[in-house]
Amino acid sequence: MDEVMKYLKDCGTFYLGTCEDGQPRVRPFGAVCVYEDKLYIVTNNTKDVYRQMLKNPKIEICGMSKGTWIRVTGEVILDERREARVVMMEENKASLSKRYTVDDNLMVVFCFTKGTATIYSFTDQPKTYTF
Repeated sequence: MDEVMKYLKDCGTFYLGTCEDGQPRVRPFGAVCVYEDKLYIVTNNTKDVYRQMLKNPKIEICGMSKGTWIRVTGEVILDERREARVVMMEENKASLSKRYTVDDNLMVVFCFTKGTATIYSFTDQPKTYTF
């Protein structure tokens, strides 16, 4: 999990894909954290992506850094605990504090319940992590 987290942080921006009525939807994300050994992402509960993940929890993340790329595939669930939002805010204060507060009733976090992350390269064999 540490290598996956570090890689996503190094990307800066990664892309999260969901599905809505059979149509892929992809958008940029940048905040991520690990809490209780699970990978977390954050969004706003007024956005389409929030509703899409509630309806279909299968998502995919893709990002690129230093000539390699990562694909994280899995399923997520909404974690409504304040403690999870606090950790997300602490880990991503610079980017999140301008948009959210932990108790603003907008900021929500999702965690992967299961997933696979693979780091690819043009020259090396892929490295796969299951969580």
